[in-house]
Amino acid sequence: MTSVGVIAEYNPFHNGHLYQLKKIREMEPDALIIAVITTTFTQRGTPSILNKYDKTKICLEYGIDLVVELPFPFATQGADIFAKGAIQILTELEVEKLYFGSESNDIANLVRLAEFTFSDEYQNRVSSYLKNGMNYPTALNLAFDNHNMVTTPNDLLGLSYVKEILRQKSKIIPVSIQRTNSYHGKEITSDISSATSIREAIKCGIDFKNTVPPLCYEILKKVKFVDDNYFALLKYQIISCPDLSIFQTVDEGIENRIKKEIKNAENWEDLVQRLKTKRYTYNRIQRMLCHILCNFTKKEAETFSNISYIRILGFNTKGRTYLNKIKKNISIPMITTLSKGSNQMLELEKRMFSIYSVVYLTNEWKNLEQREYQDFPIFFNK
Repeated sequence: MTSVGVIAEYNPFHNGHLYQLKKIREMEPDALIIAVITTTFTQRGTPSILNKYDKTKICLEYGIDLVVELPFPFATQGADIFAKGAIQILTELEVEKLYFGSESNDIANLVRLAEFTFSDEYQNRVSSYLKNGMNYPTALNLAFDNHNMVTTPNDLLGLSYVKEILRQKSKIIPVSIQRTNSYHGKEITSDISSATSIREAIKCGIDFKNTVPPLCYEILKKVKFVDDNYFALLKYQIISCPDLSIFQTVDEGIENRIKKEIKNAENWEDLVQRLKTKRYTYNRIQRMLCHILCNFTKKEAETFSNISYIRILGFNTKGRTYLNKIKKNISIPMITTLSKGSNQMLELEKRMFSIYSVVYLTNEWKNLEQREYQDFPIFFNK
């Protein structure tokens, strides 16, 4: 039995994700599929539209055998750190192949580019572009020069996965699946639409039924779009903290602009648009604000250079059998609920859950807390 990994946000899970899982099943009929997912806050720095309990249920319903959590210090960072944490987890779980979406579907080119990034020539080029005021993603891409550079979001993320596989000397084999829809498109154009467009549809009350599988639709119909509820908390943090540069991903120099613009911004999105520049991309600003909101400092981030535990969110019979088979080989603690286990990274995760859930009404918060501390892991028996 081949063990296969996917790394995902599922924010929310949609027909494109279902297509990917079906393609994996076509290529690997008997494979065990392990998903590493973000939970409370996402790689873009935004709160997840689905809580981790519902997200895990959806994963198990649509073909994933084992679901594990990507901890906050890696889940809310740029592509390279995001990839580092996810690849560490999949390597510990003895995954043989990593499948990911790709616009180019040219894995050979991604491997060539990944290998080139370790050269002094590439690093010198990146440094030069950064000194000239380029933002980080642009500097990384321009440094490829005459090599076949990548510019699309999934290829860039795939490149980070391949780099981490090489850097960690992991035995994981990267495999790409052709992606065709627009990653950032805000309008629903077909039954396979981007997560961005689906979130926008939910927020605006537009029908999205044909874009997601049935269980996901039933859950999303009940979702309250609470993103703007975090803005007051963010505003308080920005106003009350004398030095915003202490927070992870907040570069020294931009903190004064954040202090200035928070007085003028009407909501989170408005603040991001006011801060976004050629150097500071939309997603980079989002992550800055997330780290300010969550009081996640540079000093704290430095203590989390590697994954220190693996949290199991859910599994079916195949996934449970696999875990029992490999658990003796796993070098870091494996936990199920937040109440079982204690280390610095886990304590941080507890704090992130509290911040994520604080905007909900008391009864909803208590329900989330019960699930978080008592109802994991989910066993899917179907």
